[in-house]
Formats: sequence, C-alpha cells, structure tokens
Amino acid sequence: AAGFVLVPNLFLVPLGFPFANEIWVRVLGLVAGALGYYYWVSAVANSRDFFVASVYGRTAFFVGCICLVLFASAPWQLIAFRFIDFSGALWTRMALRHETSTRF
Repeated sequence: AAGFVLVPNLFLVPLGFPFANEIWVRVLGLVAGALGYYYWVSAVANSRDFFVASVYGRTAFFVGCICLVLFASAPWQLIAFRFIDFSGALWTRMALRHETSTRF
C-alpha cells in the first residue's frame, strides 16, 4: 500500500498500465493500507465473520473488474492484477471450510 502512495508508477508501469499522474492511484494506496489494517486487527481477534465476508467482497470485486474490462474499456491488466487477490479469496474460503470441518 505504501508503494502506491509513494511511488505508484514503480508498480503500475511494469504491469503494462499507463503512467499515472492522477491522485486517485495514491488514494487507492491509502485505502489499501486501511483495509490491510482491518485485516490485521481481524486476524489478531480471530474474527471469522470478517473473513467470511471478505471472501464474498473480494469475489464481487473481481467480477466487477471483469465487467469493467468487458464493458467499460478498462485495461486487461486489471483482471490479472485482481486475479491475485481473487486467488487469495479462494484460499481463504478453503481455509474457512477446513477450520469448520475440523471443529467438534
């Protein structure tokens, strides 16, 4: 998250995104940092409900990005970039299922 706030083009340009001059990329970095903090606090508190909700939210976000590429001329790299997080959502879902199946 700090990279997107401080030097966003260091990450975006190698992925094929155009050079970003707008403030919104840095704002997104701040949002990502705040979300990361929420995840950290939820993990420490073992807030299972938060992680269940995150699976649905991350999946919906991935589908939304696909729609932006298909219908709103967003660059295809957006899907590749979001696929990493979608894979994490699937891993989280599998971990939650495993946790449920091992409870007595």
